[in-house]
Amino acid sequence: MLMASLGLLVLIPPAWAADSGSKPLSTEQLDQLVAPIALYPDSLVAQVLMASTYPLEVVEAARWAKSNPDLKGKALQDALEKQNWDASVKSLTAFPQTLEMMNTKLDWTTQLGDAFLAQQSEVMNAVQILRQRAKDAGNLDSNEQQTVQVENKPTGTQSQTIIIEPANPEIVYVPTYNPTMVYGPWPYPAYRPFYWYPPGYAFASSAISFGVGMAVGAALWGGCNWGHSDVNVNINKYNNFNKTNIKNSTWRHDNTHRRGAGYRDRKTQNKYGGNSSRNQKARDSFRGRAEQGRKQIARGSADKFKGMKPQAGGGVGGNRSEALRNAQSRRGSGAFSGVGNGHNSRRNGDRGRASRGGFGGGGGWGGGRGGGGRGGGRHFGGGRRR
Repeated sequence: MLMASLGLLVLIPPAWAADSGSKPLSTEQLDQLVAPIALYPDSLVAQVLMASTYPLEVVEAARWAKSNPDLKGKALQDALEKQNWDASVKSLTAFPQTLEMMNTKLDWTTQLGDAFLAQQSEVMNAVQILRQRAKDAGNLDSNEQQTVQVENKPTGTQSQTIIIEPANPEIVYVPTYNPTMVYGPWPYPAYRPFYWYPPGYAFASSAISFGVGMAVGAALWGGCNWGHSDVNVNINKYNNFNKTNIKNSTWRHDNTHRRGAGYRDRKTQNKYGGNSSRNQKARDSFRGRAEQGRKQIARGSADKFKGMKPQAGGGVGGNRSEALRNAQSRRGSGAFSGVGNGHNSRRNGDRGRASRGGFGGGGGWGGGRGGGGRGGGRHFGGGRRR
């Protein structure tokens, strides 16, 4: 799992590290990002937004779902209990079309999640703006698959709120549409949204179409709290689907599921990154000390690097041969004292290898002491390894 996450991480640039002052996304950019999902049912919109903040887990879940296409209903739910993804990511396995889109368009998924974390209210407002445009264009109405309600309650910059729900709560239809057409003429030529059709899609004459309805049960537990421009969870459905016992309906981003993927800017990093900044500083400090030690060893002051009092003439520019003889004499069974003695040489060589193996820890930053190991690659797990 670690190596898979490491490979996936390469696909997701840590933009915040390069740009400490990223500007908020514009209205045009936000509309472009939410256009592919704005006409989904409210609950699915909420869960896509949540899951988009964990792009690495989205990819892992998509690959897992492809490898287990026959898992349905309770069998799927039981299998998901063994996975350690965020609940929002797990829930999308019940919507393979949506999960595959997020996996295929990983750049978009990452950008959507970053926008949601940094500008949550603006993202929710963008959804309502686009729903109003689709309705004005005659492409958003109630039908056999969905119920569209218009409430005279303001949301963001909108004077009313458009709510989309499944016509049958037990059966969910995910709409398929071209965002550049369903909302009427797209007003931002420089920010055209992508459109994605599932494999085997049969093009219809209408601007929006629906595939086969899916009986998803408790997998649809998210909600859009339009009055507060945020998302929440249905506690009963959430607990039923995830076999948990939460009491709070408020959704909160959990950075342990970020798997090392960087945030868009330092403000978001500081808000959600937790201890990752301190861990990074610790790793940088360790690398600095290790590099300093290598330079000292190369200059012949190994004793000084190890915290021992340097021998006479053994400092920088001193007589290293004399210092070496003095060190051998004092340490007796040190690494160099076995020269000429085959048994001792082998024994000390084995000891040196064992020492180096312990230094490598479990492989990767996070092994050894305090995340200092530098073995088989960098560790990007959800917490500190010991």
